[in-house]
Amino acid sequence: MGNSWREKTLSEIGDAMRAGQFSARDLFEQANEAHATYGNTLSAYRTWDQDRARSQAEAADKAFLEGRDSGPLQGIPVSVKDLFGVSYLDTFAGSPNALPEAWSTEGPVVRSISDQGAVVTGKTHMVEFAFGGLGTNAHWPIPRNPWDEENHRVAGGSSSGAGVSLMEGSALVALGSDTAGSVRVPASMTGTVGLKVTAGRWPLDGIVPLSPTFDTPGTLTRSVADAALAFEVIDAHCAARPSRPVAEPADMIGLRIGLCETHFFEECPADIAESVKEAIGELEQMGATVVGFDLPKTQEAYALFRQGSVVSSELRAFLERDLPASIETLDPNITFRLSTALNLESDEIGERRVRIAELSRSATAHMGKVDVLVSPTVPVTAPRLDDVAEPKSYSASNLMALKNTCIANLLGLCAITLPVGLDKAGIPVGLQCMAAGGCEEKLLSIALAFERVLGTPRQRLGKPPIGV
Repeated sequence: MGNSWREKTLSEIGDAMRAGQFSARDLFEQANEAHATYGNTLSAYRTWDQDRARSQAEAADKAFLEGRDSGPLQGIPVSVKDLFGVSYLDTFAGSPNALPEAWSTEGPVVRSISDQGAVVTGKTHMVEFAFGGLGTNAHWPIPRNPWDEENHRVAGGSSSGAGVSLMEGSALVALGSDTAGSVRVPASMTGTVGLKVTAGRWPLDGIVPLSPTFDTPGTLTRSVADAALAFEVIDAHCAARPSRPVAEPADMIGLRIGLCETHFFEECPADIAESVKEAIGELEQMGATVVGFDLPKTQEAYALFRQGSVVSSELRAFLERDLPASIETLDPNITFRLSTALNLESDEIGERRVRIAELSRSATAHMGKVDVLVSPTVPVTAPRLDDVAEPKSYSASNLMALKNTCIANLLGLCAITLPVGLDKAGIPVGLQCMAAGGCEEKLLSIALAFERVLGTPRQRLGKPPIGV
């Protein structure tokens, strides 16, 4: 088999396994070899579950031989962020101690892949209780961005090990969660594709919460084509409404791309902005129409995010109620931000939730003027670990990392990021695409069209200095 599968989509890999060209066991052994080579350097995983994953791959092969086909992810290596319950693995959620056994209960998202016979490679590292966008953690090894050989740069958070597991070559799909950008930030910083679905589309059962108001499960993949397939198979299990297949790539001719200079490009370094605008120019050359677009209330929504009260208050309430012992051992960066959290019953929290709902309705009404809204995903280069060691520098970088992604959460949008280039430090730059809530199929169709023009991450960026 060699490494030829690394250039193939999930669909093509599945077809090859079903045709007997190689086995799920072969695929896992390639993943295991990649982890053995790069695992100590990149630190993607809290738990690498080698023996059980190998057994799952063998079970998938046996099912294929017996004519049992459980779905497109059968035999596919999938990594799982360590806030998703997996029945046979402890859940730490980035904390120093295993959480009570109840948090290992599998919810619908994990069941959707396990029921298909996916190979769960293990649990990936994350920011403690998902409360951070850079990927740091005071308790565990911090995943390393594979695009810098010389410096340990962050890989984005809070799903910090997810994108790294894909670049390591040990997984083909990674499960993550997104409250303010925790799927899209690591996807952007590692040169992968990250999909955030609309809040409420996929259930949160079996997932350790950060902020139920904004939490959404999501996926990181090696291409938009893979994101579309993973979305379809998970959505079929999890959506509260009948699932619809993702259409073919959208027609680029006349596609209305909204470009909002206000907020999204402010404070964005020139090299990142230029990389994004160059990609948008390529799309325009293929027939898309780029229009100036003002998304109302963006600045107000961001001001509410900077106050942090809803997310921090919901996290503090959860910890006090369910995991009080964890409060004493919290990462100092988290303790600092929780110190200003308000009581959930306060009038101020209620007023902010009402205002956020109003802002979301306003955004939805305006999104109909374009087919998709685009921006830089992360308007900052992934910082070196040493540069965010102090709380003050950490807070500033964390806020900038989440500046653009948090808007989709606050305004109830769905969003995807795909890589479009490398910045002057050699770190991937992401193009964020946003659509109205509930329009994931349309969003993915447009992203597929963009990938057809711009190329897959591998074609666009090449191979990372560390990884496959």
